[in-house]
Amino acid sequence: MRILLTDPILSRFTGELTRDGGDGHDWEFLAGRPDAEVVARLAGADVLVASRMTGPMAEAGAGLRLVHVTGAGLDRIPLDALAPGTTVCNTFHHGRSIAEHVIMVALMLYRRVLRADRLLRIGKWESVALDPAVPLGGTLAGRTLGLVGFGEIGRQVARAGSALGMRVRAVRRDPDAPLPGDLARTRVDGDDRLSELLADSDVVVLTVPLSPATKGLIGAEELAMMRPDALLVNVARGPLVDENALFEALVEEQLGGAALDVWWSHPKDGGGATGYTRPFHELENVVLTPHHSGHTRETFTGRAREIAGNIARLAAGQPLVNVVRGTAAR
Repeated sequence: MRILLTDPILSRFTGELTRDGGDGHDWEFLAGRPDAEVVARLAGADVLVASRMTGPMAEAGAGLRLVHVTGAGLDRIPLDALAPGTTVCNTFHHGRSIAEHVIMVALMLYRRVLRADRLLRIGKWESVALDPAVPLGGTLAGRTLGLVGFGEIGRQVARAGSALGMRVRAVRRDPDAPLPGDLARTRVDGDDRLSELLADSDVVVLTVPLSPATKGLIGAEELAMMRPDALLVNVARGPLVDENALFEALVEEQLGGAALDVWWSHPKDGGGATGYTRPFHELENVVLTPHHSGHTRETFTGRAREIAGNIARLAAGQPLVNVVRGTAAR
């Protein structure tokens, strides 16, 4: 088969992609090439492995048997523009990495790591042993972890929090869906219990997909429901939260802090895009990261191997896994 790969990160994992017979296919590695060149190369291709796809690409790839997205999100794939016979699959493997990130940033906020690091770099040793006015940090054990969304990421965060002694509760669209055995005792409610979760939780983690229904899910009213020492961690999508409302809540110390890994814009949106319009970088009760909570070698190794497996199944005429459009998954 003829396979085009445009994703720049997965291009680092060609050994995983071409293992187990995958090197017998005709691979073209086009990461970083202009869209027009990708459009020109799509004629006659069987598979496109990509994180994004344009309308002209969909038109040029009318003969594609498979579009394999290199992550979980489908917001950059024009599904409606694809030919009826094109199957679309996605892949995950980022839940564990994101869960570890959530725990890390929550502890950084509770232990005031950013401030301690900044001061020590300029020669100031701020410690409760030297100054009784310095506030004590806290542990995660015994606190309540509230998960908004309970898919792969939410479940992995629940496991990590539980391992550290946190109480876990969640809300999701379908609260009656079966749970893995190790999470069977986790309290899972419907979306209509969001207000209760916000009021009850010490650490609120957003893991839901962005949609018209979830855009602006957390605004001034919802932030006011949270405890004044609670933390908000967003590893989903920036527009789930009202930017101005969050900034004001942090400035007024209506929240204990926030950890933001996702933003309201992206450098890919245009030159100079920082992700935010309010000066979050001036606040000491915020941890800022550039949407990299899932960016570990383990994440991308798992994705590359799964994509390679699906390509092998396609070549063998076997059912694919993680199908989101087209032939049903086995």
